Amino acid sequence: MTTMTFTKTAPPQWLLDMWKEIDDKTFGKGFDCFAEDAICNLGVADWHGRETIRNNLRAFIDKGFTALHDVVEYWDSPSLKIFRGTVTMKFDDPKLPMVKPTMTHFFYMDKADPTKVKHWYGAVGPTGF
Repeated sequence: MTTMTFTKTAPPQWLLDMWKEIDDKTFGKGFDCFAEDAICNLGVADWHGRETIRNNLRAFIDKGFTALHDVVEYWDSPSLKIFRGTVTMKFDDPKLPMVKPTMTHFFYMDKADPTKVKHWYGAVGPTGF
């Protein structure tokens, strides 16, 4: 068993920068929060490496929608960061309604460099029932 103490606090700039890169579809320096060999398990994704994460998220977002991420709460500990929020998804197809699914993300920090995300587990949705 492992015990951790968390502090509910404002989200850090690195997290806001990452979401902004996705929302703006720029995918730039905001992804520098990831270790080079980071892993992302976002839904069914199993992406290995910062550049793979960046490129696969870009390809996913570019498939017909614009996102806007909102932080609802952020919990901080030295080695694990927990984020809960919503993402407004506006689809390029005007026949599709805008949706606003919930998100939960766990960011495990790199032991060698605790300023970098080593493993990202995330869940979004469902986007409808």
